[in-house]
Amino acid sequence: MTTVESRSDTAEDGPGPQGGALAGVEVAEVAEVAEAATESQATRSSLGDRINTLLRGRLPLALIMILQVVLAYRLSNSAFEDESLYLYAGHRELALELHGTPTYDSYPSYFSGAPFLYPILAAAADHLGGLEAARAMSLVFLLATTGLLWTITRRLYGQAPAILAALLFATSAPTLFLSRFATYDALAILLLAAAFWIVVRTARMPVAVVLAAAPVLALAVAVKYAALLYVPTVIAVSVFIVPDRAHLSRAHWIRGLVRGLALTAGVVALLLAAYMSLSPDMKLGIRQTTTSRDLGNDPVSAIVRLSLVWCGWVFALAVIGVCFEAFRGNRSRARTWLAAVLAGSALLATVYQGHLHKMQSLHKHLGFGLMFAAPVAGLAIAGLARLQHKDVRKRIPGLALGIASVLTLYATHAVVPLYDGWPNSTKMIDTIRPLVHDGHERYLAEENEVPRYYLRDKTQPYEWFTTFFFSYTTKQGQALQGVQAYQSALQDHYFNLVILDHGPTAALDDELDKTLSAQGSGYRLVAQVPGATSHGTQMYEVWAAG
Repeated sequence: MTTVESRSDTAEDGPGPQGGALAGVEVAEVAEVAEAATESQATRSSLGDRINTLLRGRLPLALIMILQVVLAYRLSNSAFEDESLYLYAGHRELALELHGTPTYDSYPSYFSGAPFLYPILAAAADHLGGLEAARAMSLVFLLATTGLLWTITRRLYGQAPAILAALLFATSAPTLFLSRFATYDALAILLLAAAFWIVVRTARMPVAVVLAAAPVLALAVAVKYAALLYVPTVIAVSVFIVPDRAHLSRAHWIRGLVRGLALTAGVVALLLAAYMSLSPDMKLGIRQTTTSRDLGNDPVSAIVRLSLVWCGWVFALAVIGVCFEAFRGNRSRARTWLAAVLAGSALLATVYQGHLHKMQSLHKHLGFGLMFAAPVAGLAIAGLARLQHKDVRKRIPGLALGIASVLTLYATHAVVPLYDGWPNSTKMIDTIRPLVHDGHERYLAEENEVPRYYLRDKTQPYEWFTTFFFSYTTKQGQALQGVQAYQSALQDHYFNLVILDHGPTAALDDELDKTLSAQGSGYRLVAQVPGATSHGTQMYEVWAAG
């Protein structure tokens, strides 16, 4: 016992070999603990600094996004006919996929995008939160686009142009309109922006990495066929986004061309494979809505005028941005071409629809080109205000803020009349809701997409008819079309309910009014319901049989 205790005492306190070794181990352990604590504290400090830097660097972006949300929610109206059509179609497509319920319509044959993509996604949001949820989804898509645009512009031109580009895009009239509009466009723009970001982000990576943008571009085209117009822009960016040097070697140009060819091949292969697998109805829809559209009668001057109102200022600024790039001595010619491609994209919708002589949807399509032109426009404002000058005293931030503020006020003023351009149908829907019943009835409405969407829980798709086209076979077996078809159907009390608003088919409505109001017609005027618009009050006439 005594020996053990003695050894123990010696081991703990004595200067012998065993005691010295244990003491050394303890010292090492303490040192390791102290070092680990120091590293942990340094890691926490470094992480905190990174978070602070991240938040501080992106604070302008956060403020811009908040402004985008606030300005978008100033817009309020009932569902537009396009929104109603796509949401209703999405619900019917969902019912088909989940329960095998027939759609009673051939949506692929006349939709300008695949009906099994955006419409189903929007219908799911609509099921959860109604029209507001579907519109909120569009806002989220465009907020994400603003964020991508910020990142792209910062990588291309720096922090100040990134702030201005994001602000120009987020507060422009097309962006604000589409942020509160449940159609394909917002998702298609986001996908184009994502592909844009990929080709910029992968500029110095291996050439094959650029192919990551191919499925994104193909998906954008599938969501909305008109997005195909902007695929060449992304491909051109993949070529001209070469290393930032004043004098480029031949190898740099070859590398850019190989990137462009690879991306072109990838997109073409995906689109061809997808097209070959499509149904005849969907191929017909692509031809009718995109590749072989019928020519309209709208004058080119009117199309150009509307384009100038909605995004002419962005294009003008983008041209100035191209000039800044052209005269910067430390930049390559490829950078000038890149800026010119981005600026020129703002003209694509105007040129295409001017060729078709159609103003329909121009205000939406302009937003696609605006997304590409905004970085160069941001560069222009930063250059005019000398925000990137090394001498702080020579910078003019007030000029940049003033230009951005004026353009924001202009855009918000321009978007309100257009968003209020269709009649608010809330009161009309409230009026006819008790007049429709479950069962096999027939309803004639000038723009039947709106009441059909709002009353989808009480009616079936085959119960709705429109004033744009109608054929009717009389009791004597005579086949009629046009005005005679409607008049004969009314005389036979074919429709239980008729809703007219004297809009696109006003001439036909006037003829139907005569038949409906004639002595012994069998129809009575239930109500005349006002629908407010930015250009005055539009009246809904509600006629009921019996």
